[in-house]
Amino acid sequence: MTEFDVYLYGVPIVLFLITIEVTYSVFNGLGYYKFKDTLAGLGLLFGNFAIGLVSKSSIFFLYLYLYQYKLVTVNDLIPTWLVWVITFVMIDFIYYWYHRCSHRIRFLWAVHMNHHSSEEMNFTVSLRQAWFGPITKVPFFILMPLVGFDPVITAVAGIASTLWGVIGHTQWIRRLGILEYIFVTPSSHRVHHGSNECYIDRNYGNLLIIWDRLFGTFAEEIEPVKFGIRDNVKTYNPIKITFMFWGQMISDFKQSTSTKGKLLSFFGRPEWKP
Repeated sequence: MTEFDVYLYGVPIVLFLITIEVTYSVFNGLGYYKFKDTLAGLGLLFGNFAIGLVSKSSIFFLYLYLYQYKLVTVNDLIPTWLVWVITFVMIDFIYYWYHRCSHRIRFLWAVHMNHHSSEEMNFTVSLRQAWFGPITKVPFFILMPLVGFDPVITAVAGIASTLWGVIGHTQWIRRLGILEYIFVTPSSHRVHHGSNECYIDRNYGNLLIIWDRLFGTFAEEIEPVKFGIRDNVKTYNPIKITFMFWGQMISDFKQSTSTKGKLLSFFGRPEWKP
Protein backbone atom coordinates (compact mmCIF):
# COMPACT_ATOMS: atom_id res chain seq x y z
CA MET A 1 0.00 0.00 0.00
CA THR A 2 1.23 3.50 -0.87
CA GLU A 3 0.33 7.01 0.29
CA PHE A 4 -1.69 7.39 -2.91
CA ASP A 5 -3.74 4.29 -2.06
CA VAL A 6 -4.55 5.66 1.40
CA TYR A 7 -5.81 8.92 -0.08
CA LEU A 8 -7.57 7.09 -2.93
CA TYR A 9 -9.72 5.13 -0.50
CA GLY A 10 -9.69 7.52 2.45
CA VAL A 11 -10.84 10.77 0.86
CA PRO A 12 -14.08 9.34 -0.63
CA ILE A 13 -14.87 7.78 2.76
CA VAL A 14 -14.40 11.15 4.50
CA LEU A 15 -16.57 12.92 1.90
CA PHE A 16 -19.23 10.22 2.31
CA LEU A 17 -19.20 10.64 6.10
CA ILE A 18 -19.58 14.42 5.77
CA THR A 19 -22.50 13.98 3.35
CA ILE A 20 -24.26 11.54 5.67
CA GLU A 21 -23.69 13.74 8.72
CA VAL A 22 -24.93 16.89 6.95
CA THR A 23 -28.04 15.04 5.76
CA TYR A 24 -28.72 13.62 9.22
CA SER A 25 -28.22 17.04 10.82
CA VAL A 26 -30.51 18.87 8.38
CA PHE A 27 -33.34 16.34 8.49
CA ASN A 28 -33.28 16.25 12.29
CA GLY A 29 -32.78 19.99 12.77
CA LEU A 30 -29.62 19.46 14.82
CA GLY A 31 -27.56 22.35 13.44
CA TYR A 32 -24.25 20.48 13.47
CA TYR A 33 -22.98 22.62 10.58
CA LYS A 34 -22.64 26.39 10.30
CA PHE A 35 -21.84 27.74 6.84
CA LYS A 36 -19.15 30.26 7.87
CA ASP A 37 -17.57 27.79 10.26
CA THR A 38 -17.33 25.16 7.52
CA LEU A 39 -15.79 27.71 5.12
CA ALA A 40 -13.20 28.58 7.78
CA GLY A 41 -12.33 24.89 8.08
CA LEU A 42 -11.91 24.60 4.31
CA GLY A 43 -9.71 27.71 4.32
CA LEU A 44 -7.48 26.24 7.02
CA LEU A 45 -7.29 22.98 5.07
CA PHE A 46 -6.25 24.84 1.92
CA GLY A 47 -3.51 26.69 3.81
CA ASN A 48 -2.27 23.44 5.33
CA PHE A 49 -2.21 21.80 1.91
CA ALA A 50 -0.38 24.70 0.24
CA ILE A 51 2.31 24.96 2.92
CA GLY A 52 2.44 21.18 3.28
CA LEU A 53 3.45 20.72 -0.36
CA VAL A 54 6.83 22.17 0.61
CA SER A 55 7.14 21.27 4.30
CA LYS A 56 5.88 17.68 4.18
CA SER A 57 7.91 16.73 1.11
CA SER A 58 11.06 18.32 2.59
CA ILE A 59 10.58 16.49 5.88
CA PHE A 60 9.96 13.20 4.08
CA PHE A 61 13.25 13.53 2.18
CA LEU A 62 14.99 14.45 5.45
CA TYR A 63 13.70 11.21 6.99
CA LEU A 64 14.84 9.24 3.92
CA TYR A 65 18.30 10.76 4.33
CA LEU A 66 18.45 9.98 8.06
CA TYR A 67 17.26 6.43 7.38
CA GLN A 68 20.68 5.76 5.82
CA TYR A 69 22.17 6.07 9.33
CA LYS A 70 19.63 3.83 11.08
CA LEU A 71 20.65 1.68 14.04
CA VAL A 72 18.84 -1.37 12.67
CA THR A 73 16.54 -2.24 9.78
CA VAL A 74 13.24 -3.02 11.46
CA ASN A 75 11.89 -4.55 8.23
CA ASP A 76 14.59 -7.25 8.40
CA LEU A 77 13.98 -8.19 12.02
CA ILE A 78 10.29 -9.01 12.12
CA PRO A 79 7.46 -10.04 9.74
CA THR A 80 5.98 -7.30 7.55
CA TRP A 81 2.58 -7.41 9.27
CA LEU A 82 4.26 -6.85 12.63
CA VAL A 83 6.30 -3.95 11.21
CA TRP A 84 3.03 -2.24 10.32
CA VAL A 85 1.48 -2.89 13.73
CA ILE A 86 4.52 -1.59 15.63
CA THR A 87 4.78 1.42 13.31
CA PHE A 88 1.15 2.37 14.02
CA VAL A 89 1.72 1.98 17.77
CA MET A 90 4.97 3.98 17.72
CA ILE A 91 3.39 6.80 15.72
CA ASP A 92 0.49 6.98 18.13
CA PHE A 93 2.74 6.90 21.21
CA ILE A 94 4.97 9.70 19.90
CA TYR A 95 1.94 11.67 18.73
CA TYR A 96 0.43 11.45 22.22
CA TRP A 97 3.45 13.26 23.69
CA TYR A 98 3.64 15.74 20.82
CA HIS A 99 -0.05 16.50 21.20
CA ARG A 100 0.24 16.83 24.98
CA CYS A 101 3.15 19.25 24.61
CA SER A 102 1.13 21.19 22.03
CA HIS A 103 -1.42 21.94 24.73
CA ARG A 104 1.12 22.81 27.43
CA ILE A 105 3.82 24.86 25.63
CA ARG A 106 2.87 28.24 24.24
CA PHE A 107 4.62 28.24 20.87
CA LEU A 108 3.35 24.72 20.13
CA TRP A 109 -0.16 25.76 21.18
CA ALA A 110 0.12 28.71 18.78
CA VAL A 111 0.61 26.19 15.97
CA HIS A 112 -2.06 23.75 17.16
CA MET A 113 -4.74 26.18 18.35
CA ASN A 114 -6.50 26.54 14.99
CA HIS A 115 -7.63 22.90 15.26
CA HIS A 116 -9.58 23.85 18.40
CA SER A 117 -10.87 27.17 17.10
CA SER A 118 -14.32 25.92 16.08
CA GLU A 119 -17.24 26.08 18.49
CA GLU A 120 -18.91 23.32 16.49
CA MET A 121 -18.13 19.60 16.30
CA ASN A 122 -18.52 17.83 12.98
CA PHE A 123 -16.37 15.97 10.48
CA THR A 124 -15.21 19.21 8.79
CA VAL A 125 -13.63 20.37 12.06
CA SER A 126 -11.01 17.69 11.42
CA LEU A 127 -9.99 19.69 8.33
CA ARG A 128 -8.64 22.46 10.58
CA GLN A 129 -5.09 21.17 10.38
CA ALA A 130 -2.17 23.21 11.73
CA TRP A 131 -0.29 24.93 8.90
CA PHE A 132 3.09 24.47 10.58
CA GLY A 133 2.29 21.24 12.41
CA PRO A 134 4.53 19.04 10.23
CA ILE A 135 7.53 21.23 11.11
CA THR A 136 6.93 21.18 14.87
CA LYS A 137 6.51 17.39 14.77
CA VAL A 138 10.05 16.82 13.48
CA PRO A 139 11.84 16.89 16.89
CA PHE A 140 9.40 14.25 18.12
CA PHE A 141 9.35 11.90 15.13
CA ILE A 142 12.96 12.24 13.97
CA LEU A 143 13.96 9.20 16.05
CA MET A 144 11.83 6.83 13.95
CA PRO A 145 14.06 6.76 10.85
CA LEU A 146 17.19 6.84 13.02
CA VAL A 147 16.04 3.78 14.97
CA GLY A 148 15.20 1.97 11.75
CA PHE A 149 11.54 2.49 10.86
CA ASP A 150 11.05 2.73 7.09
CA PRO A 151 9.97 6.33 6.25
CA VAL A 152 7.64 5.11 3.50
CA ILE A 153 5.76 2.77 5.85
CA THR A 154 5.78 5.48 8.52
CA ALA A 155 4.29 8.02 6.08
CA VAL A 156 1.52 5.66 4.95
CA ALA A 157 0.69 4.64 8.52
CA GLY A 158 0.70 8.30 9.57
CA ILE A 159 -1.79 9.27 6.86
CA ALA A 160 -4.02 6.32 7.75
CA SER A 161 -3.91 7.35 11.43
CA THR A 162 -4.86 10.91 10.48
CA LEU A 163 -7.85 9.63 8.49
CA TRP A 164 -8.91 7.59 11.53
CA GLY A 165 -8.79 10.83 13.52
CA VAL A 166 -11.46 12.31 11.23
CA ILE A 167 -14.00 9.84 12.60
CA GLY A 168 -13.61 11.29 16.09
CA HIS A 169 -14.91 14.70 15.05
CA THR A 170 -18.66 14.18 15.27
CA GLN A 171 -21.65 14.41 17.58
CA TRP A 172 -23.54 11.93 15.43
CA ILE A 173 -21.81 8.80 16.74
CA ARG A 174 -22.33 8.16 20.43
CA ARG A 175 -20.47 5.75 22.74
CA LEU A 176 -19.02 2.55 21.23
CA GLY A 177 -19.05 0.08 24.10
CA ILE A 178 -15.87 -1.88 24.74
CA LEU A 179 -14.00 0.05 22.01
CA GLU A 180 -13.99 3.05 24.38
CA TYR A 181 -11.33 1.27 26.47
CA ILE A 182 -8.90 0.79 23.58
CA PHE A 183 -9.42 3.31 20.79
CA VAL A 184 -9.97 7.04 20.51
CA THR A 185 -13.68 7.26 19.73
CA PRO A 186 -15.98 10.18 18.93
CA SER A 187 -17.00 10.28 22.59
CA SER A 188 -13.43 10.50 23.92
CA HIS A 189 -12.42 13.02 21.26
CA ARG A 190 -15.42 15.25 21.95
CA VAL A 191 -14.00 15.54 25.45
CA HIS A 192 -10.67 16.67 23.99
CA HIS A 193 -12.40 19.48 22.09
CA GLY A 194 -14.39 20.62 25.13
CA SER A 195 -13.79 23.87 26.98
CA ASN A 196 -15.59 22.53 30.07
CA GLU A 197 -13.21 22.76 33.03
CA CYS A 198 -13.33 18.99 33.57
CA TYR A 199 -12.38 18.39 29.92
CA ILE A 200 -9.47 20.83 29.51
CA ASP A 201 -6.24 19.12 28.40
CA ARG A 202 -7.63 15.61 28.29
CA ASN A 203 -7.60 12.70 25.80
CA TYR A 204 -4.56 13.43 23.63
CA GLY A 205 -4.41 10.12 21.75
CA ASN A 206 -5.19 9.89 18.06
CA LEU A 207 -5.71 6.17 17.46
CA LEU A 208 -5.39 4.56 20.89
CA ILE A 209 -6.87 5.88 24.13
CA ILE A 210 -4.62 3.60 26.21
CA TRP A 211 -1.90 6.28 26.49
CA ASP A 212 -4.32 8.67 28.18
CA ARG A 213 -5.48 5.96 30.55
CA LEU A 214 -1.87 5.00 31.28
CA PHE A 215 -0.49 8.53 31.80
CA GLY A 216 -3.43 10.04 33.69
CA THR A 217 -4.91 12.34 31.04
CA PHE A 218 -8.10 10.38 30.31
CA ALA A 219 -11.54 11.85 30.95
CA GLU A 220 -14.90 10.29 30.20
CA GLU A 221 -17.72 12.19 28.53
CA ILE A 222 -19.95 12.78 31.55
CA GLU A 223 -21.61 16.13 30.75
CA PRO A 224 -22.62 17.98 27.56
CA VAL A 225 -19.52 19.30 25.81
CA LYS A 226 -19.04 23.00 25.19
CA PHE A 227 -16.80 23.04 22.13
CA GLY A 228 -13.99 25.52 21.51
CA ILE A 229 -11.32 27.05 23.71
CA ARG A 230 -11.41 29.19 26.86
CA ASP A 231 -11.21 32.41 24.85
CA ASN A 232 -12.85 31.66 21.52
CA VAL A 233 -11.42 33.35 18.44
CA LYS A 234 -14.66 35.02 17.24
CA THR A 235 -13.52 35.09 13.62
CA TYR A 236 -13.85 32.88 10.56
CA ASN A 237 -10.77 34.28 8.82
CA PRO A 238 -8.28 31.38 8.41
CA ILE A 239 -5.25 33.69 8.49
CA LYS A 240 -6.38 35.46 11.66
CA ILE A 241 -7.16 32.11 13.30
CA THR A 242 -3.74 30.71 12.39
CA PHE A 243 -1.69 33.65 13.66
CA MET A 244 -3.88 34.91 16.50
CA PHE A 245 -1.93 33.34 19.36
CA TRP A 246 1.38 34.29 17.77
CA GLY A 247 0.25 37.89 18.15
CA GLN A 248 -0.59 37.23 21.79
CA MET A 249 2.87 35.75 22.45
CA ILE A 250 4.64 38.72 20.85
CA SER A 251 2.51 41.12 22.88
CA ASP A 252 3.32 39.23 26.09
CA PHE A 253 7.01 39.24 25.17
CA LYS A 254 6.98 43.02 24.80
CA GLN A 255 5.16 43.49 28.11
CA SER A 256 7.54 41.23 30.03
CA THR A 257 10.32 43.07 31.82
CA SER A 258 12.37 40.06 32.97
CA THR A 259 14.31 37.43 31.04
CA LYS A 260 12.19 34.75 32.65
CA GLY A 261 9.01 36.49 31.52
CA LYS A 262 10.26 36.83 27.97
CA LEU A 263 11.10 33.12 27.86
CA LEU A 264 7.73 32.19 29.33
CA SER A 265 6.05 34.27 26.62
CA PHE A 266 7.01 31.49 24.19
CA PHE A 267 7.78 28.47 26.36
CA GLY A 268 5.37 28.84 29.27
CA ARG A 269 1.91 27.36 29.51
CA PRO A 270 -0.74 28.80 27.16
CA GLU A 271 -2.69 30.38 30.04
CA TRP A 272 0.42 32.19 31.37
CA LYS A 273 0.14 35.99 31.62
CA PRO A 274 2.99 38.51 32.10
